[in-house]
Parts: sequence; structure tokens; C-alpha cells
Amino acid sequence: MLNIFVCEDNTAQRRTIVQIIQDTVLIEELDMQIVLDAEDPYVLLEKVKTSQNTGIYFLDIDLNSNMNGMKLAQQIRLFDPRGFIIFITAHSELSYMTFQYRVEAMDFVLKDNPTEAKVKIRECLLKAMERYTLHTNKTHKVYTIEIGGRKIGVDYDDIFFFETSSNIHKVILHAKDRQIEFSGTIKELTGKLDDNFVRCHRSFLVNKNNINEIDTKNRIIYFTNGESCLISTRMMKVF
Repeated sequence: MLNIFVCEDNTAQRRTIVQIIQDTVLIEELDMQIVLDAEDPYVLLEKVKTSQNTGIYFLDIDLNSNMNGMKLAQQIRLFDPRGFIIFITAHSELSYMTFQYRVEAMDFVLKDNPTEAKVKIRECLLKAMERYTLHTNKTHKVYTIEIGGRKIGVDYDDIFFFETSSNIHKVILHAKDRQIEFSGTIKELTGKLDDNFVRCHRSFLVNKNNINEIDTKNRIIYFTNGESCLISTRMMKVF
């Protein structure tokens, strides 16, 4: 999932940008979410420091602060080198500054034309999603879930286990930053995933790489994120 950050000191303009982003994410069914919109670049930067996901950053250049958008982008790069930075500004002549600050901006969106800005913001979101998906698929194995036409990709490394849902013919994926319920069965998943995923119980399929501890007495597997699941007596020998 991609995290979206907006930094704009004009409240009305910030609300407009956020609304355009929210509408686009909803209509295009994109696997991303707005994490923070703020007027203070320092507030946004503190949030970026603790973020675990790649980000998309919509930054105004003039923020009425001793840290302008270019400097903010420079700091963001230290914590999120793969992030997508888009400047939203009324000053097209400042585009050359991206080379001076070496922030590798993905695009510029001009505020002067609201209709064009709306189109550009949508294009930036779609482009970022496409680039992120291509890069992720090249560097990591990804399990893709399709829910109502929306495709959600989760790195194998981020998956802890799959659990049979109480809802019939449904499975719950337990991942690093979320849980997703989707149509399927543990039996079907066992044949799709690689050897790191092992069925430890009729209701659970686990990622061996994310196991932290196995309580053999109580037959419980503990994962590195603190979650746990059951292991059957028969599968104890395998583990």
C-alpha cells in the first residue's frame, strides 16, 4: 500500500487537493491511503520518519516556513528514497530548483488552472501506482488479491499467515500493516504459494520466515508482530 502525504499551508487549497485525491483513490480503486495532510512541514516530516510504506508526497513549494517544499522534499528523501514527490505550486519558474536540491520530483502541478490541476493529480496517482507495482514485482514476490475489481498486492515478506474466516469460503490474510478478507480457501492457497508457506493446521497457513517462537506445550505459533495461531499435533513434527 502507498501512503499519501499533503503539505499545503493554504487551508482551502489543501482541502481541495485532499478531496481530489480521495475521489481518485475511490473511483480508480487504488491501493493507497491519505495518511496526513498538514500545513506545517515539520509535522509532516515527523510522520514520514515513522512511516513503514513508500509514500506519495504532494508538496507546496512556498509553505510560509523556514522549510520550503524543496527543503522538505530533500529531508523526505533521507527516509523514503523510493517515494514519489509531486510539487503543487503557482510558480512554474521554480521547477529548475528540483535539480539544485536533487529531489527527483515526479511532476509539477500548477494551481493556476484548477481543472488542469485535477487531471494532473489523477495522472500522478495512477503513474505512481503503476511504477510502484512494477518495481515491487521485480524485487519481491507479491501475492495479489482481487476484491470487487480492486487489485491489492502484498509482499510475501510482509505476510504472517492466512486464516480461515468465519464467513463461508473466505480467508483472512494477516500482514504487516493490515488484515484483508477475501474469497478462497486454505487448501487453494497451499498450492499457489511457495515453500515458505506451510499449512500448520486445517485453518491456518503460515509464513515460516515470520515465525518468532513455537510453544510446543500449548501448540501455538507466535509471529514476529506478536500475533499467534494454532498448530496441530500432527504438524508439530514438520516444524
